[in-house]
Amino acid sequence: MTFAEKPEGNRSLVDEKQQYLGARHQANGKPGASGKARLSARQEAKDKCDLPRKSLNMYTWQEIQRHSQETDQWLVINRKVYDVTGWADRHPGGRQVLNHYAGEDATDVFRAMHPDPDIVRLYLKPLLIGELAPEEPNQERNKNSRLVEDFQELRKTLETMNLFNANLGFFFLHFGQLLILEALAWVIVWHFGSGWLVTIFISCLLTVAQAQSMFLQHDMGHLSVFKKSKWNHLMQKFVMSHFKGLSTKWWNNRHFQHHVKTNIDTKDPDIDVGPLFIVGDLTPVEHGKNKIKYIDYEKQHLYFCMVAVPLLMPVCMNLESILEMYRRRYWEDIAWVNSFYIRYFITFGPFYGIFGTMVLIYLIKLLESLWFGYVSQMSHIPMKISREENQDWLSTQVLATCNVEQSFFNDWFTGHLNFQIEHHLFPTMPRHNYHKVAPLVKSLCAKHGLPYVNKPMLKAFGDIFRALKNSAALWKEAYCTHPEI
Repeated sequence: MTFAEKPEGNRSLVDEKQQYLGARHQANGKPGASGKARLSARQEAKDKCDLPRKSLNMYTWQEIQRHSQETDQWLVINRKVYDVTGWADRHPGGRQVLNHYAGEDATDVFRAMHPDPDIVRLYLKPLLIGELAPEEPNQERNKNSRLVEDFQELRKTLETMNLFNANLGFFFLHFGQLLILEALAWVIVWHFGSGWLVTIFISCLLTVAQAQSMFLQHDMGHLSVFKKSKWNHLMQKFVMSHFKGLSTKWWNNRHFQHHVKTNIDTKDPDIDVGPLFIVGDLTPVEHGKNKIKYIDYEKQHLYFCMVAVPLLMPVCMNLESILEMYRRRYWEDIAWVNSFYIRYFITFGPFYGIFGTMVLIYLIKLLESLWFGYVSQMSHIPMKISREENQDWLSTQVLATCNVEQSFFNDWFTGHLNFQIEHHLFPTMPRHNYHKVAPLVKSLCAKHGLPYVNKPMLKAFGDIFRALKNSAALWKEAYCTHPEI
């Protein structure tokens, strides 16, 4: 099935929607080249998983919710009940992702996180144990079924408009930017020598390359940029591990948890910032009541500037990545990460020596840390941080994220992650399409009374400090007003 080509010019999304929804099948009914590739992959999966169908049992939500332990995990996708307990350790996104949704409806998160869910559904067949009883609703009873249906309808519309299709030219342009910056840095130091002014200048060039490579590898981890997943996998390894020196598997396992349970305490590793920081409204009060004081939390907004952001990339993330690689024996990632350091020593070692090259790498990662730290935190720390509430997908992501106003600089500086709401709702959508989707998401939020937060960049940066100060004030009030136990 193919749809009419996307109209050129500045037509509204409403016009595009009407055109795409009105498109017809090709006359011969045959899929295009991409369709053949997908069918081939689906056939391969079907050959692997074509097992006899089990007799299906009927379950209520009450029964399903009892299977929410790490050793007993059921979940629901499109009213089908799956026992994923034995599959968790083999899950490409990490076992914790499945554990976080055990006992819940995972329909929307399943669709959001898999670029081609039709293939994955074939692998799910052996895990199928039953389905929801006919009298049971599609989602848990605490969820707004109308909101869920409207969001699913929006997704179908966006799929019909081909907004999940990647523009290869966009990604190769960004990849070319990385290669040019790396080559330019070497040419400059080769021509002008290794003086301190040259070192600062090439450090800035390489910092831009490092920051932009983070955004590019992020795409390869989420999208089907290439028709074959092995090329996405190889490209992410090259950009994340060879260009940045970080483990791809470590990053994916951590990052996917962040996406599926954004800003959920104990489930989102990005807000697991203790004991140096306390964030949100609940943890500070609990720490205060229990007289927990690892540092002077009243000054945590200053620690964030002086300690957390500068050390995020060169110390925290690098150490965490190294420990995970060796603990889990990610031999492929270890080889790729070693190639990062080998390349730097070959390229810059003749000019700086071994120690000087290590200092150069640290300086680059320090500068990148300042960049990435603010970009990654401005859309989450100031937003709602809560315990598990088992809300619908739309509400969970919209309440936990915010956008930064669009401009050419903002788009480039954040890697288009200034559209954080759209990115979290549709992780497998290419980032060059976020601005097209934003008006429709905003309209849906307005219909259901959900806040759609869009800020100037400087205000977004400032809100990080204001949120940290507010959490510290909650801690101090609880600490001072509750007697020691």
